[in-house]
This record gives sequence, structure tokens and C-alpha cells, in this order.
Amino acid sequence: MFKSRFLSIAITLLLAAGFFACKKDAANQTYLQIRMTDGPGDYQQVNVDIQEIRIKSASDTAQWLTLPTNAGVYNLLDFQNGIDTLIAAGPVPVDTLKEVRFVLGPDNSVMVDSVLYPLETPSAQQSGLKVKIDKHLHLDVNTFILDFDAEQSIKKQGNGVYRLLPVIKLK
Repeated sequence: MFKSRFLSIAITLLLAAGFFACKKDAANQTYLQIRMTDGPGDYQQVNVDIQEIRIKSASDTAQWLTLPTNAGVYNLLDFQNGIDTLIAAGPVPVDTLKEVRFVLGPDNSVMVDSVLYPLETPSAQQSGLKVKIDKHLHLDVNTFILDFDAEQSIKKQGNGVYRLLPVIKLK
């Protein structure tokens, strides 16, 4: 009986210590959501292979923080006319959000006249597509909707190659 009571008290104390430790950390944290949308365009599909979303804050200019990301291939045209999708979310320090970086994978494509063409993404697979934000985060949930303008972002080169030169705006 003594062991059982002692074990019960020890577990309660450990849980309380953990709760207060988390509460102290949570005081400097907020929850950030990065959502994506797109405007109408002339393409049949614009598929972007999002692998990772990273953020940079004002106080930590040397580090990029990777948010838990819903990685996958997204057809940007599925997110038009007020429709958006959650691509990353997680706890972050309360600070000024300076930049968001989209790190893309290799499966990017565009469909024109029912033909699917590879979409070149210069440096997006290494350094990522950077979007300047410069907004202060608040203690409550912070949601940023990034408008990935497919119509303005796709350029057909003289050699017939399609290239992604992203135009992404904060809505």
C-alpha cells in the first residue's frame, strides 16, 4: 500500500512538473499555420511538389525552422475562388516572421492542351522558394495565406521548356 501511494504521489509530481515546464515554454510560443491558394489561370494543371516549409524569424536570422509540413504534389488550380489548403503548421516562437521558404521536390509539372510537361524549378529543390513576410506573430493562432499565382509563375522558354519563376503573395 505504501509503495502504491508513493508511486501515485511521484507520478502526480512528475506530471505537475512537466505541465509547468511546458506552460513556461508555451508562454513564448504561438501556433503558426501556412495555407496556400491560387488565382485562376489558363493551364489545365499546375502541379507543385512541396516537400518542406521553413520559416525565419527576426531574432534568429541565421536559422531556418522547419514546420511540420503536409508534403505532397499539389495542383495549384484546385485552390482557386476562395479555396485554400493547409500546407504546414506548428508551434513557433513569438517573434516577427521574416520569411517563408517552400522547398520543392522533383515532381513538378504543368498541363497544356492535355499534355503534361515537366516544370523546371531553378534552385527550388536546394534553397527553396522564398517569400518575404515581415509580420509580427501574436500569442493566438497566426494564419498566413500565400497566393501562389500559377498564371504569372509559369514561363515557357524558347526551347519549349516550362519553368517555374514563382510569384507568391501574402493575402
